[in-house]
Amino acid sequence: MNQRYASFIAEELSLPAAGVGAAVALIEQDATIPFIARYRKEATGGLDEVALAAVRDRLAQLKELDTRKEAILKSLEERQLLTDALRAQVVGAATLAKLEDLYLPYWPKKRTRATIAKEKGLEPLAEKIFRQGPEDPAALAAAFVDAGKGVKDAAEALAGARDILAERISEDAPARAKLREIFFAKGAFHSKVITGKEAEGAKFKDYFDWKEPALKAPSHRVLAMRRGEKEGFLYMRVELPEEEAVPALEAMFAKGGGACARQVRQAVEDGYRRLMSFAMETEVRLDTKKKADKDAIAVFARNLREVLMSSPLGHKSVLALDPGFRTGCKLVCLDRQGKLLHHDVIYPHTGEGGRAEAEHKMRRLSAAHKTEVIAIGNGTAGRETEEFVRGLNIPGVVVVMVNESGASVYSASEVAREEFPHEDLTVRGAVSIGRRLMDPLAELCKIDPKAIGVGQYQHDVDQGELKKGLDDTVISCVNAVGVEVNTASKELLSYVSGLGPALAKNIVDYRNENGAFPSRAALKKVPRLGPKAFEQSAGFLRIRDGRDPLDASAVHPERYALVEKMAEDLGCAVKDLLADAGLRAKLDLKKYATADVGEPTLRDILGELAKPGRDPRERFEAFAFGAVSKLEDVKPGMKLPGIVTNVAAFGAFVDIGVHQDGLVHVSELADQFVREPAEVVKVAQRVRVTVLEVDLERRRIALSLKTHPVIGSREARAAAPKPESRPAAARPQARREEAPPSAMAAAFQAMLAKKAGAGPR
Repeated sequence: MNQRYASFIAEELSLPAAGVGAAVALIEQDATIPFIARYRKEATGGLDEVALAAVRDRLAQLKELDTRKEAILKSLEERQLLTDALRAQVVGAATLAKLEDLYLPYWPKKRTRATIAKEKGLEPLAEKIFRQGPEDPAALAAAFVDAGKGVKDAAEALAGARDILAERISEDAPARAKLREIFFAKGAFHSKVITGKEAEGAKFKDYFDWKEPALKAPSHRVLAMRRGEKEGFLYMRVELPEEEAVPALEAMFAKGGGACARQVRQAVEDGYRRLMSFAMETEVRLDTKKKADKDAIAVFARNLREVLMSSPLGHKSVLALDPGFRTGCKLVCLDRQGKLLHHDVIYPHTGEGGRAEAEHKMRRLSAAHKTEVIAIGNGTAGRETEEFVRGLNIPGVVVVMVNESGASVYSASEVAREEFPHEDLTVRGAVSIGRRLMDPLAELCKIDPKAIGVGQYQHDVDQGELKKGLDDTVISCVNAVGVEVNTASKELLSYVSGLGPALAKNIVDYRNENGAFPSRAALKKVPRLGPKAFEQSAGFLRIRDGRDPLDASAVHPERYALVEKMAEDLGCAVKDLLADAGLRAKLDLKKYATADVGEPTLRDILGELAKPGRDPRERFEAFAFGAVSKLEDVKPGMKLPGIVTNVAAFGAFVDIGVHQDGLVHVSELADQFVREPAEVVKVAQRVRVTVLEVDLERRRIALSLKTHPVIGSREARAAAPKPESRPAAARPQARREEAPPSAMAAAFQAMLAKKAGAGPR
């Protein structure tokens, strides 16, 4: 069975059959995607995580299809309806839609107009009419008039026969397939505002009378229309002109121009209007929703990856501030490992006395805890607090604004209560702000990814699929970076390949009771961490300064003997091989190739020997916003530095430091045509934008990344000449921040150098 699945998947996804076969076998053995991608390259032919996830998901869909086939065959057999021909059709159904079309005529039904007609004994009449001979239908129907059965006259008999034929036609699998093809190719969404809801539903104004081909509707518009419908502001249909569908069905069932054929045509038209059109509309709605969900989840996952993989500050002593006006700014001091040393509150925005005391506390605490970086949350009072802190000019201390999305979610979570049982929400939130600067991945993995704020219609999509997609992303990021087993939280460890929450907790409990792990091998002593879990996880766990220098690298323990053989052949120790590029250059990798270890693995090993446990994330660079600090300061024409906070299908949101993100519409992302915003910008990217328009009443800012944008109203910009389209490969990336390094950034870099040493039919 698995080989059949593998062959089908390989052909469907245009992937190497041998690699897919190996991947399916490994997945069936509960191997994780990161483990297969990293340590089983020879078996899979180097399939990456994206391809492996596609194989895994398609494998699950095929198994679901087979499970449904088994249930249908069992139901048909129990009701003595299963024939050899029907069995073959069911078994051979390639899609769930085809399978359900085959089963539809055999569904146990409630009473319908067709079943009522059959109860009146009109099915033989329907059969005679459907043969479309030369007989007069009225003469045929006269034989079935029976007042006792509720058939008063020939007209009523013919109506009942047509009901039977309409249902038969609507359940005909080829007819449904043909109609499905037409609906999906030519169906169109049409949304209208519900009378009386115009003012209340103003946010859906664009969809008050909107038509668009269903095939071409982008995900964000599909989800927006569905949301407006769900909230009771819009009425939405999938429309298809009858001239597009009825003739196609008539061609399949009506023969000639006789009287019986005319009865069949009436049945076709009735079956389409009353039964098939609604069924097909439902299918289009479900299918487009599924596709829109997939696209939206992909956008969310892509943005989440950029956030999780954003540059870490590293081990620095941090003073973190969660800003506020009336309630003050919660202050916490963290050591270089993120441990909470002290917490307090300062009131720099509530009068001179409060400001003076705030200054004193900041200077005193910075000195006492040897603060290297001050982290300030970018929420309410963020820019004002930043201005206050920068004005202190504390020597050797760098000031950084931190995106605090999700910090309040963390502070009220069970994870935070467990970490800080004796501290209140404000302290926990400030700690989160400081720690996410030090290591965004380690801290953000404690928060539900949906709370991080980089999604598109995230509450409208399938929540199960969303969770799976986001979990895949977090798992991929965590394993790409690697985890220091002796300092990692159980939340971070739970995302490591092969572990999960239970084993992660066991690791932390064992570490707390027995001290730091001296080696990867010592992990085998953790309760319930068996050989399989060790094999899957060990290569992604790091032990710095352990007994074996390879424990700090991504070299899997199963390959330690191979590395030791390399060192032995060179007459040196493994640590020398790690330190000396000259020694590594002498290695002839072909000499170490075996049936299990090929060139991909050998090159990975060599790369790890050169940079053991290297962090794939970019080096941290400080960022400073421009002079504006509130929306009223922003004027059209200004060129300002900013950070991309979210990328959607219609454009990108950029934080320019005024508590309100601006929108760079897709049409303003580049001088050339842009089809997908993600081709140009990514979350956390630093850019320099031009302000096009400021709407103070609605608190909206229109921005541009074009070289020479048209400043002013949308009408003016719409009238401006449009650039010619250019292939995606030729489109430039968004212009990054071009301002020269500020004195703060220069000071930060100097400091680093000095200290270096995510509802009847």
